[in-house]
Amino acid sequence: MADKDAVMDALRTVKDPELNVNIVDLGLIYTIQTRENEVDVEMTLTTPACPAGPEILRNAVTAIEKVEGVEKANVKLVMNPPWSQDRMSDAARDELGIF
Repeated sequence: MADKDAVMDALRTVKDPELNVNIVDLGLIYTIQTRENEVDVEMTLTTPACPAGPEILRNAVTAIEKVEGVEKANVKLVMNPPWSQDRMSDAARDELGIF
């Protein structure tokens, strides 16, 4: 079974190409559940019509499936609750100049 911390570390390698900040620090990851050799992730995007959405989702699946013990990543896009800047880490806020 994959370690949740290892999955989070893998997701930190996935960046929103428009903001150049990783999706974990942006607060886009809502849940991670591991079972056997699969990982289920619920995540969102900064906006429902994010043009980079398909790329971000593909990159998330690829990153998770590189984690030792993971054979399949199931990444589900959810829009509820809606994303807000409150979900961002302090590091992401600093990087984007949001105070």
